[in-house]
Amino acid sequence: MIEVQKEQRKRVERAIIVGCLTPEDSETTVLEHLEELRRLVSNLGIEVIEQIVVKLRSPLAQYYIGNGKAEEIRDTFQMLEADVLVFDMELSPSQQRNWERLTRGCVIDRQEVILDIFADRATTKEAVLQVELARLQYYLPRLTRAWTHLSRQRGGAKGTRGEGETQIETDRRLIKKRISQLQKDLIIVRRQRDTQRKSRLRNEVPHAAIVGYTNAGKSSLLNRLTEAGVIAEDKLFATLDPTTRKLILPSGRQLLVTDTVGFVRKLPHTLVEAFKSTLEEAYYADFLILVLDLSSNQLEEHWETTMQVLKELGAVDKELVVVFNKIDIANDPISRVRARNLFPNGVFLSTKTGEGIKDLEEKLLDAVSADSTLLRVKLPPSRYDLAAMAHQHGNVLESKYDEDGNLWMTFHIAENIHEKYKDYTVCAGSR
Repeated sequence: MIEVQKEQRKRVERAIIVGCLTPEDSETTVLEHLEELRRLVSNLGIEVIEQIVVKLRSPLAQYYIGNGKAEEIRDTFQMLEADVLVFDMELSPSQQRNWERLTRGCVIDRQEVILDIFADRATTKEAVLQVELARLQYYLPRLTRAWTHLSRQRGGAKGTRGEGETQIETDRRLIKKRISQLQKDLIIVRRQRDTQRKSRLRNEVPHAAIVGYTNAGKSSLLNRLTEAGVIAEDKLFATLDPTTRKLILPSGRQLLVTDTVGFVRKLPHTLVEAFKSTLEEAYYADFLILVLDLSSNQLEEHWETTMQVLKELGAVDKELVVVFNKIDIANDPISRVRARNLFPNGVFLSTKTGEGIKDLEEKLLDAVSADSTLLRVKLPPSRYDLAAMAHQHGNVLESKYDEDGNLWMTFHIAENIHEKYKDYTVCAGSR
């Protein structure tokens, strides 16, 4: 049934998008949200031919908006011969059905758009399972939409139920069974991811997670820092799957950097839940690299959305290295003043040109060394393995041999590692 809907969606070419202006919102904010919705819809290969803003005091039961305005939208929909009506707000299953009866066309909301984009972009096993689970949970209360062409329901007595109702009940049982299986499969995949995380922790290599609003340049930053080769396109949700790469900092110290799925306002709750295991990379990281799009007029709102998702994940108190990306586009002084007011210690850079990357690497080295201890050690020839560890996990300032073959080293090393040098430490101090 879901595949039938997907095939129908492929034939959709022209859309009208609808947003609501409430007393709590400004017209500028609503228009910015609609522009983001337009970009989301365009990612599905659908052309937006018209956008409508409806003034609304509070949502109504039947159509979310008033009957008179609903009929105006229906007339516009039919006059422009649109294929799909897309709402920026979340419609209930009954409201969605009412709109489809009124317009005799395809009606979806922002949640369904995002779900379809995620379904198109997921590649790893975990992401595919997560998206399928979220889509089935979304579609389950909306099954009747797919069977309006069948016999109408004729009541509940034995022998009087229509063909459509029988099919809906069958689909409902099949979907519930599939949801149960997906949840079991995801438990197995998440255990595997937990094992990978534990392996990283045992290696004692510092770990940073790149977070931020979708299309801020997170994947481009990972590519610029590590030559990861991650897909980085100028579109929302260009990549969904987390990628971890090793970064060698200027001092020679190693840092694991993970690119995570981008955040977006009004992200469907089912997707937040489904992708928690992926987004938990932010929770387990030692610190976060928060990427903000300096060229965006919605910089503050993107920041608030990102922090809200991090709060849901329990990662809001993590140390932040803030990056203002796209200075090659936003090179006006006003943008920088706004950014400085938000984060005085932020790094300005361009992942496209590479400007500012060296500054970021210095910031990352500071973050990695924040909980480190300064050690002066004397290592015998039998413990050169500890010298290798210092180069791999620390910041070596000095290294030289004496006449007896002992290695004298001065370096910063993480608190959880420096105990391994206690038998060879000459002196220790703070960073």
